[in-house]
Amino acid sequence: MITAFRDLVEDWENQHWLKRVTREVSPRYEVAAIANKLKGRQPLLFDHVQGIEQSVVIGMGGDRGLMARSLGVTAEDLIPQLMQAIVRPIAPHRVQSAAVQEKIIYPPFDVGRAVPGLTYHERDSGPYYVAGVMVVKSPDGTKQYTSVRRMQILPGNRINVVITSPELYRQFQRYEQAGHPMEIAVMFGVIPAVILSSQIATHLFHVDKLSVAGGLLGEPLRIVRCKTVDLDVLADAECVLEGVMLPGVRELEGPFGELGGYYSQRGLHPVAEIRAITHRPDFIIHTVMPASYEERLPMVINREMVLLQTVRQVVPNVASVHVTMGGVGRFHAVISIAQESNADGKEAALAAFASDKDLKHVVVVNDDIDIFDPEDVEWAIATRVQADQDVFIVSGAKGSPLEASHHLRSTTAKVGIDATYPLDQAGLFARTAVPGEKNLNLADYL
Repeated sequence: MITAFRDLVEDWENQHWLKRVTREVSPRYEVAAIANKLKGRQPLLFDHVQGIEQSVVIGMGGDRGLMARSLGVTAEDLIPQLMQAIVRPIAPHRVQSAAVQEKIIYPPFDVGRAVPGLTYHERDSGPYYVAGVMVVKSPDGTKQYTSVRRMQILPGNRINVVITSPELYRQFQRYEQAGHPMEIAVMFGVIPAVILSSQIATHLFHVDKLSVAGGLLGEPLRIVRCKTVDLDVLADAECVLEGVMLPGVRELEGPFGELGGYYSQRGLHPVAEIRAITHRPDFIIHTVMPASYEERLPMVINREMVLLQTVRQVVPNVASVHVTMGGVGRFHAVISIAQESNADGKEAALAAFASDKDLKHVVVVNDDIDIFDPEDVEWAIATRVQADQDVFIVSGAKGSPLEASHHLRSTTAKVGIDATYPLDQAGLFARTAVPGEKNLNLADYL
């Protein structure tokens, strides 16, 4: 398996899956505009970004099929592969030297010059890092955890770190209360398996996420000890920032275009002091387009995995689940069931809401519907739903702060739509079919 980011970039270019942009572009909006036009699904390499010596790569994790290929599986096997990796993780292998540490920079330095960031949206407060995988140790020091955090670049060797994980924020607060800094490392230029495993909910699965990434690949990742902090990072990464989050220090951050497609409010957030930068001599800058498929897909796959497991505990005949991109990768779900009773649809929707507080709208369909085809799901709603019988609302529920309307009243109303048909009327809902259409090859005729 390919375990180095640059090797994957080269392989995908050779396979004509990655496209190279040779004209000069601006790091302020233009890279983002091109990536956003393609919804973050197309891998792109920019040779000439103004003011940046390095190549810039974006779009490496936004296509379900390509992500599956990077793991050596099919798109249909992504969720089973992730489940297997959590159950049977493969611990990383520590090495003594690594390409990512061939070059080392110590302060004084300007972090934004050494590792340039991009500006993405019209009202963003400045350049950001949005693809950095942050490494911290568990409170007892026995495990490492990884997560993707947005980081505003500040003057000198400092960055803002926006922590949305309650668990991680509580950990940082414990350091703060003791007056101690919290060590961090931020890895740039890592393969999709590492990003995917970083999105695992640690309160559900208490595993080392880099070990899960190894399980996804079927082989251990190589790690190396940092130069200035007691943390391990990927030996095959492109670049690493080593530093500490400072206790009791906050600086203004934002606005920034968030996951939901709206701007965050300007506010005070923790500050990290970068104490070393290590990188390959010719390191590649990897970024993602915020709120694009590339940001949402790893979250979607992890949420689908949890949703499938938890809903099946209530309705065992669940066939498959899909958390949609149009629902920001967390607010909308479609559940397919092999219906056994007329109550299965509502039970599945209620179980989904109980399993994930972020879900707002859940549609349950029969297993003759393609849940990855929005038109097919809409057809089921249009032809199998009577609102007074098949739609229910749960008021005053928990929601997500990333969803703008949630801020209007601090709670969320949830809607369940049972788009299954009555079992005793199955004949009435038999879909039309044309014999031979499924296996027909249009190229033989046109």
